Parts: sequence; C-alpha cells; structure tokens
Amino acid sequence: MSVKLQNISKFFSDPEHPDKGVAAVVDCNLDILEGEMVTLLGPSGCGKTTTLRVISGFESPTSGSVYIDNDDVTSTPPNKRDTSMVFQSYAIFPHLTVAQNIGFGLSLRKKPKNEIEKEVRDIMRMTGLEDMYNRRPDQLSGGQQQRVALARAIINKPRVLLFDEPLSNLDAKLREQMRVEIRRIQKTFGITSIYVTHDQDEAMTVSDRIVVMNEGRVQQVGTPFEIYSRPVNTFVADFIGQANFLDARVLRKSAESVDIMIGTAEKNIKSWSGNPEVGDTVKVVVRPESLRVKKSKDKNDGLNGVISTQVYLGPSVEYQIDQKKKTETFHAVTYNPVESGFFSIGDKVSVDFNSAAAHILAEG
Repeated sequence: MSVKLQNISKFFSDPEHPDKGVAAVVDCNLDILEGEMVTLLGPSGCGKTTTLRVISGFESPTSGSVYIDNDDVTSTPPNKRDTSMVFQSYAIFPHLTVAQNIGFGLSLRKKPKNEIEKEVRDIMRMTGLEDMYNRRPDQLSGGQQQRVALARAIINKPRVLLFDEPLSNLDAKLREQMRVEIRRIQKTFGITSIYVTHDQDEAMTVSDRIVVMNEGRVQQVGTPFEIYSRPVNTFVADFIGQANFLDARVLRKSAESVDIMIGTAEKNIKSWSGNPEVGDTVKVVVRPESLRVKKSKDKNDGLNGVISTQVYLGPSVEYQIDQKKKTETFHAVTYNPVESGFFSIGDKVSVDFNSAAAHILAEG
C-alpha cells in the first residue's frame, strides 16, 4: 500500500510563547511506494518521530493530509488505520509465551484457534523463532524479543508497518545483525514500511530510500547512494558519514560537467547540486575513503598538509591532515594498511582525489 503525506505541518504549544508554538514538522510532502522501506533519518528533534506519529494516528497534524492507498486517513483513529508499530521497547507481554504474544492480535479479532496456531507457526518459521513457541519473554535475548515484536506486527497483515527506533536498546553487534534481518523480513513480506532512526548505518542498511530531516523540514529524499554520494546541501553531506569540504572556483560549465580550480589542480566534475556559475566559489564534497594520500615531494604537489592524527582500526587507518597556512583539515581513510603502508604523525603529505568521487555544492 502506498503512503502519501501532503503539506503536513505539526505545531506544539509553547507555554512561554503561546502565540507562536513550536514547529515540529513543517510542510512535509512524501510519496512512499507500495512495498518500499523508507527511513526517516535525522538528529534528535528533527521531526522524524512526530512525522511517524502523524502517519500512525497518534498525533493529529496541525495542517495537511495523510493518505494510505489513496484513502484520506487524516482524521481516522490509530486502531482504524490498519497499521502496525514496532516499538523500541518491544512492548511484549511478560505473562504470555512467544506464541501467545505473536498471536495476540489475531485473538482479539476472534479468529479460530486452529487458524491462529497455523499462522503463528508460519510466521515464527519465517522469522527464525520456530524453536521458541512456548518460551517466555524473560527467556529470550534482546534480538529474539525484537523478532517477536516484529512477528506480532507482521502477522496482522497491516497495510503499513511502522518502526520507531526498534534497535536502540540492543548492543552494537546485535544491532548490525538485526538491521540485516529486518531488511530481509520486510522484503520477504513486501509490506510498505516506514522506519525511524538517528543511526546512519542503520538507515543505509535497511532502506530503499532515505528521508533526511532537520529542524522539522525534509532536506533530501533519495536512495542510500544518492544521499551519501550526491547530497543536496552541506547539512546532508555533513550529517551522513564524514565529509571533506574543499574550496574551489568554477572555471567553466557545460550541460554535462563543471571545470573547477581546487588548490593548484584543475578538475572536471560531473556531479553537482544547485546552480554553480562561472566565477563562483563553491564547496566540493569528497568522502574520506576517496582521498588519495601520498608523501609530498614538492610544495606545489596538489593539496598539501601534515598528518596530525592517526587512528588504527585494523582493516583501515583514519588520518587527520592539517593544511598548511589554512584552518581546514582533511579526513582520510586508507584500507588494508599492511599492504598500503602507514603515515606517521608529522609526515608531510599531498592529497588528491578522482573527479568521479567528488560532488559540487553550490548553495545560496
């Protein structure tokens, strides 16, 4: 089922400024396709959870409309919207077995017991819980409890599945495992799903598309690749992973590419946001893993700097490189350091990058 948000805004009252209120969501427009997993991503207070609550019906929008499969559900109560929510607290009943928890919604619908048992066993098999039929919640790990919560939400065959930071209570290793599992299960059932998180890696793993939000407004909607490699502004570029922002001047522009001067090097860039014009000063976004670092032999050897920080992480090494006579720093990552070698703190280096890995931001 598709979901559409049309001009959604939500304001909360502010006792100190009753005439103004607090803008939690401002003019949000989204079209979510049937079967998609779309993640609302952003820092705390960006409006992502409020947006999810408006979709679920737990919050009423100040203005705008919510559609599920072309039905206007803006005024429909939560229990009539045919959605299911997976909470970060799991919300599993401690006095019921795994099977009873999963089948609880079907019991409320007065389904025959033999049908409930069959559907429960089917969903438990598909979610890897088949050996835990009679276990109690206190006999389960955090990951198993989250699977129970997910199975309970899916078994009711909702039109839309909603996730409210479902992995925030799990340890780091288990989070990595569960986000892959959630993606697999969602694709198996093909349920249109909306996922809220502040974890960038989580969003990149589970999503067909990501909605980046800040201060109540949608900043960018795109695939994980588009969000990471083609950010539309500095907020998105800086929020998603690490980014180097390099000053450059536009030399020439065609329909296919933009020629820039960056340091002493001329580059031909084929990816940009905004409308860079000849003579403009722009920012060029290059991710740390796309920087090529080598020992500097010449003061005019590209972009120069000095290694100020080295962090060894096993498969990779992270470097901070301070530019000479400038306040900017580069962040670089090199992989397989045993073969590629190490740089030491104090080493003079030059930095370069492949033009295909760069993206121009022409804001303002």
